[in-house]
Amino acid sequence: MYLFKEIARLQEALEQEKTAGRRIGFVPTMGALHEGHISLIRTARSVSDIVVCSIFVNPTQFNDPKDFELYPVTIKEDILKLTGAGTDILFLPSVNEMYPEGVNAKHRYYDFGYLETVLEGAYRPNHFQGVGVIVHKLLEAVQPDDLFMGQKDYQQCMIIKRLLELTAIPSKLHICPTLREEDGLAMSSRNMRLDPRARQIAAQISQTLRYVKQNVRSIPFPDLKQNAAKQLQNAGYQVDYIEIANADDLALLNEPVAGEMVALAAAKLGEIRLIDNMIIAKP
Repeated sequence: MYLFKEIARLQEALEQEKTAGRRIGFVPTMGALHEGHISLIRTARSVSDIVVCSIFVNPTQFNDPKDFELYPVTIKEDILKLTGAGTDILFLPSVNEMYPEGVNAKHRYYDFGYLETVLEGAYRPNHFQGVGVIVHKLLEAVQPDDLFMGQKDYQQCMIIKRLLELTAIPSKLHICPTLREEDGLAMSSRNMRLDPRARQIAAQISQTLRYVKQNVRSIPFPDLKQNAAKQLQNAGYQVDYIEIANADDLALLNEPVAGEMVALAAAKLGEIRLIDNMIIAKP
């Protein structure tokens, strides 16, 4: 595996691969890698000739500076995992490399519309603008044929889909299934920060979403969401939201629709905020 820290050097290497007709697959991450990330690498490996992974903890997408400071950094372990998974190139830039204009400079504004006003957008103002800025920069650096992201960050995937439309970047987005621990907890780098007691009850968020999924056509939505919130609160969570939305556009729903839906939740265990979602297939 080759490691690059500068965009110019990365692009020199990738230009050789593209000239040789090789297809480039890209997996952007913030590090602290787990099996969910590695599954994205494996998927990329199956459809791409060259697999590029980036590790960059992006300061512009954190609303809470403390959250940014505490984000787990495990570079040595990450490199071993990426090598074992068959990654060809690791892009490991500095903040100055990605933001030569400065982190606090005025960045491009992306019109994500309704997507930015609900759920994570409502609870984390400007978060998705920060995501848009860094993913756009990374895509310009790598110029991949294929982009691989995990379904666990469902709303973020929809934001990136919109970003590709806004920028006319021709990369194809692949949204890959969420990987879960044996007890159902969605794999996440933030799970590393859960203390033993919190980890024991963390899976309740996936169990609650499963309850919503199983009862979405038999219990009125207001009652269903209220019941689900109580389940999480009784387990020790502080609930931000539990919602049911149209899977295509994240329009929040008050009753079942004929198409595919998605149940989404965000809640805190102490200082750790967890998000999860489950697709509800057409009847």
